[in-house]
Amino acid sequence: MRILPALGLALLILQATPPGAWGQSNHTGREAENTIHMELKTGRVTIRLRPDLAPKHVARIKRLVKEKFYDGIVFHRVIAGFMAQTGDPTGTGRGGSPYPDLPAEFSDAPFRRGTIGAARTSDPNSANSQFFICFTDTGCAHLRGQYTVWGQVVEGMEHIDAIKKGAPGSGLVENPDRIISMRLATSE
Repeated sequence: MRILPALGLALLILQATPPGAWGQSNHTGREAENTIHMELKTGRVTIRLRPDLAPKHVARIKRLVKEKFYDGIVFHRVIAGFMAQTGDPTGTGRGGSPYPDLPAEFSDAPFRRGTIGAARTSDPNSANSQFFICFTDTGCAHLRGQYTVWGQVVEGMEHIDAIKKGAPGSGLVENPDRIISMRLATSE
């Protein structure tokens, strides 16, 4: 007789638990809308977008992903212990999308391992299509409040770690690795 109330409680808990809370994600609905899969030569990277922190940046990234803008773009600047930068169709670090630059959406969100930030010039309102992914918690900590956080790697960070590193100092990469493809989970 005591088993039935416990079983009923367990069923209520399971029904109230949101998808993905048990470590498995089926990327449905709103979650899929804010999930990107990036294919690299070593495997898939899953990125969770952060529209709560940077709605304009997230909207831009989604637009560019839908247009397949990032397919084939290189990681032109990769600094061991710091970050991997991509998103420039010219591969020089000076290019961007055909759309206007975005206003800064700085927040107090920390830059940690797997955090994705919008690359920019010294002008805070110059982010466009380029972004960087942090390799370590400590390597990017100083960027907090100075760059826009728009995403977080939630699976596949080992593939980011495997990206070819650049020259000491500049981080510029000779024969750089490329993004094979980037897709919203809703389009797969």
